Amino acid sequence: MADLFADMPANVSFHGVDLKHQSLREIVAGLGRFDLVADMHGVWRSLYIRTIMRLRGAKVRTIRKDRFSRFLLTHHISRKPLKHSVLRYGEVLHGLELPASAMKHSCKTEGEGIGIAPFAAHQGKIYPLERMERVVELLSKQGEKIVLFGGGEKEKEILEAWVTKYPNVESVAGKYTLGEEMELMRGLRVMVTMDSANMHLASLVGTRVVSIWGATHPDAGFMGYGQSQNDCIQRDLPCRPCSIYGKKKCKFGDYRCMDIKPEEVVGKVKGER
Repeated sequence: MADLFADMPANVSFHGVDLKHQSLREIVAGLGRFDLVADMHGVWRSLYIRTIMRLRGAKVRTIRKDRFSRFLLTHHISRKPLKHSVLRYGEVLHGLELPASAMKHSCKTEGEGIGIAPFAAHQGKIYPLERMERVVELLSKQGEKIVLFGGGEKEKEILEAWVTKYPNVESVAGKYTLGEEMELMRGLRVMVTMDSANMHLASLVGTRVVSIWGATHPDAGFMGYGQSQNDCIQRDLPCRPCSIYGKKKCKFGDYRCMDIKPEEVVGKVKGER
């Protein structure tokens, strides 16, 4: 994740840890002493780290996730939009008496080509692949240059199959580092994504995103930062959102929240309202 910090100011340095091969004890032992600790994650691992750092004398502040409001949203008791996570990060820094404010951030509309990232961590957040392939087909027929993004071996096979079927389509899955993929996104006119990491990566480099939402919802506070609500494609159903992160299986079994026509996605990409 070091590439995410590539554009930080000169007085910010990045120190990475290896979560796969280092224990929490080893990670904390290598951190040394700090005056201030901002826990932006708020999970059990970060609880361990911040507790040790507090015992070493550091001032610690932790993100407030407001789980009760999330419960109200996912159980359809309240439809009040939750605070964006970026603003919650800013609150952590304010608690450490650090001058921090969410920067004004808007996404560009110029660039060349359309990026498409059709995958996500959970099924409830993935637009049916046969429909996404239809989106690729329609945009390809219109002469659009399309760049496909993905990760695992199975994803690469699916994307390469689309490349062979439609002209002006390229897959970069597994070919570049995270930083290189972000630079590719920076040069695109628009990215089409799920509620996924690619939505946030494109937002970070200032590229417009057309995002497709199913089990999750932009009102939970995780919409791409600086993106427009008008570019979120979603069905207004009483069962949405059924979860914050999209892990739950559809109680109906049909993921009706993803009943979105490919033509609607293409229209949104082309700027039609």
